Parts: sequence; C-alpha cells; structure tokens
Amino acid sequence: MLPVVAIVGRPNVGKSTLFNALTRTRDALVADIPGVTRDRQYGISRTGKSPCLLVDTGGLVSNAEGIDYLTAQQVLQAIEESQLVLFVVSARDGLTAEDEEIAARLRRSSSTVLLVANKIDGMDENTALADFASLGMGDPLPVTASHRRGLEEMMQAADKMLPLPADEGEQEEESDLLRLAIVGRPNVGKSTLVNRLLGEERVLAFDQPGTTRDTISTVLERDGQKYELIDTAGVRRRSKISGAIEKFSTIKALQAIERAHVVILMLDSREGLTDQDTTLLGHILTQGRALVIALNKWDGLDPDHRKAVKSELDRKLTYVDWARWVTLSALHGSGIQELLDAVQQAWRSATIDFSTPELTRVLIAAFEAHQPPMKQGRTARLRYAHAGGKLPPRIVIHGSRTDTIPDGYRRYLVNRFIKHFKLKGTPVFIHFRDGENPYKDRKNKLTQRQLEKRRRLKKFTSRKSRK
Repeated sequence: MLPVVAIVGRPNVGKSTLFNALTRTRDALVADIPGVTRDRQYGISRTGKSPCLLVDTGGLVSNAEGIDYLTAQQVLQAIEESQLVLFVVSARDGLTAEDEEIAARLRRSSSTVLLVANKIDGMDENTALADFASLGMGDPLPVTASHRRGLEEMMQAADKMLPLPADEGEQEEESDLLRLAIVGRPNVGKSTLVNRLLGEERVLAFDQPGTTRDTISTVLERDGQKYELIDTAGVRRRSKISGAIEKFSTIKALQAIERAHVVILMLDSREGLTDQDTTLLGHILTQGRALVIALNKWDGLDPDHRKAVKSELDRKLTYVDWARWVTLSALHGSGIQELLDAVQQAWRSATIDFSTPELTRVLIAAFEAHQPPMKQGRTARLRYAHAGGKLPPRIVIHGSRTDTIPDGYRRYLVNRFIKHFKLKGTPVFIHFRDGENPYKDRKNKLTQRQLEKRRRLKKFTSRKSRK
C-alpha cells in the first residue's frame, strides 16, 4: 500500500506548487495570494526512489475562525493519517510566528516531520536556512518547487523516513491470493456485491451514499481460488466531497487500486458512464491494473434502456476495449458467476508466462505485415522480444532506431500481442530498447600505405592551390 505524505505549512509558502511539481500535474490551484487551497488534494508522486500518495492541504493560520477553522481541521486530520509530514516554510520570508506555532502542533502530534525550505532561488542558502535552526527539526532541505530544484534530494530523504515495503517472504506467502478491489461512485452497490459473494452481511449496505467510509478487506475462497475482497468507499467528484472522513476514504480507495491485482469498476446501469467513473478508470489505467467493468442494477432496465447503455459503453470505452464488462444484479445475485469468470480471465491474462521465441515470432509477423513509418529518413528495425514482467504483462522489444516509433505503432503492436495470446481484462505495456552499436566511438586505424596516400594528396592539393 502506498505510504501517505502530507504537505503542511502556513498560507502562501508554495505547498500547492510543490504538490504539482511532485505529481507532475496541475491538479492543485496555484495563485500568488494566501488561502487559495481549502480542500485537500491528493495525487501520486513518483519523484524519488519509491512512489507515495501525496496530500496537499490548506494553510494553517493563528486563531483560525470560520472557513479557516474548517481548513485547519482538515489539515490536522491529514497529519493524523499520514506516515510523513513535509513541513514547508518560505526561505524568502524567513521564520515567522505562524511557522513556530505549526512546528509546536507537529511536535504534539508525534508525526515524522521533514522540514522543507521553499523559494530558495537567488538567496544565500547558509544565511537563509540558519533562521530555521531554532525549530529543532533538523536541517531544512532547500528547494525551489516552481523550478523543480532540490526535489529529487528531498524525496530521497523522505524515502528513508517512510516505512519499508513488505519483504519478499511476505509476498511469497500471498502468491496464491488474488486481491480484488471493488471501486466505484457512492451507492452503486459495492457493499451489496461483497455481501452477495460472501453469502453474509459482512459490510453495511444501505440505500444512502457514503455508507461505507473505510476500506474493508475480507478473505473468500471460491472454486479453489482464494480472494481478498477489498470493499472501498464510494469516490465522488471533488466538489461534492465535504466531510474529513470521506476525504480520507477517497485516499484509501485509491490505495486499494494500487494494492489490488484485479479491479472491478462498478457502474450504475441506470446512469451509465459518468465523468467521475471516467476519472476512476484513469486511476486504474495509471496503475496498470487488470480490469473488469460491472454494470449493476441491470435487472431494473427495460430492453430499450439496456440497448442504449450498451451502445454508450461501446462508444465511450474504445480505449479499454481489452476489458470485459459484465451485467449483473448484486441484490438478486444474477450475473455473479459471470463476473467471477471475468475476474479469473483477467487474472490469468495479467499473470501469463510469455516465451521469447513465440513473442519474437508475433513481433516479426507484425513488423513484416506493417512496418513503422519513416521519420527524418529513418525507419526503425525490430529484432526480437522477451517478457519484462507481470501484473500487468510487459514486453521488451529490442531493435534499432526505436526512438522514431510513434504511439500509434506501439498500439498496433499491443493489439497484435493481445489478439495472438487471447488476452482479456489486462493492459499490455511495451518497452523499446535500442541495441548498442559495436562500432560506436571506434575509428579504423589507417595503414602506412593509406597515410602515405593521404600525405601525397594533401601535398598535391596545396601545390595546386598556390598556382
């Protein structure tokens, strides 16, 4: 599970700029005025050695009232739930009374804290950082978030303070366990599905959005396969999220996606595919998880409505045509076996063992049938392929001039591999590698005869130019 790292500090020290730089997004609103951020923003940072779940928070102010008080409560909740706090101060402003007050709060919270001095550009580091020694939180790490200066060093220091990932022994023990996460918007029937699979009222299911607040894991064995069912809280649009508990429920749902082997994305058949469903689907694709799309509450639709829903999905989900979608009724139990069959198929596809000779045969056949386009007078050559990993399947293709291959040709190769190996329910990632040129940086040594010939030619040319 990804560790949670919270970014805290007083207003206008650059917390949101730091969040955007680490997540390489523009998700957090940035402006040169204090108090822009009020709600918590979350994203995945891959800067540094290990990824983490990053939480951007609003600025903490002294004697907060009204909206500032509500913002402060969310920040304190973020501190409570995180494994590490990035305490951001402004090197340009120096140490302030608000910084000292926040430091005192962090000391009372027993949180692991990494002090970060932002906006260090154009300043003498020793002079600017000396101010913060009185906080007693170690030497501050100098960064300039707007220019990405010092971020790698900061996240390397953060990696050392975060909990270690599970060791290989633990992973081996769970090799036969299929972790199945069920995600979706509130009130689409996730908890009802878990209860139906277990045959008991294991989790609370109620006709009110937001009933599930935490991520609930339950072990199930069915048809000889062990499952860990992960029931998650419904993920709503950010503007609709209000309570502090619900915000961290959303974070835990995203962590469940990262942890799962296969993800069931549940949709409400009556509403079809919404913008929030598409956002969730984007998180699943980013993590490269095997996917099954479940259309719940199918039994309540008339034939015309069913036809319209299928047509809409065929149109909107062309970019995930490798995923199976299943119609079901979690309440009445119809379609449950078909859903588990789709999960098993996705699991087998995601853990398939590729042989190098067969991969190479498919690659050569695809290359001969359709070669990549020329770029600047050069055409790529593809030689052989081998497996590069599982969950999701990764295929490494070796060749020359592979930097000229466009994304369209990459998708063509992915489709050829999916079709040949009959993969269903999992994305396939392709990585290209250029072979090293054995003659790079090597020069032929001229023989004595060639050197003599060059000398005579140079002498003749010089004499001719004088005439």
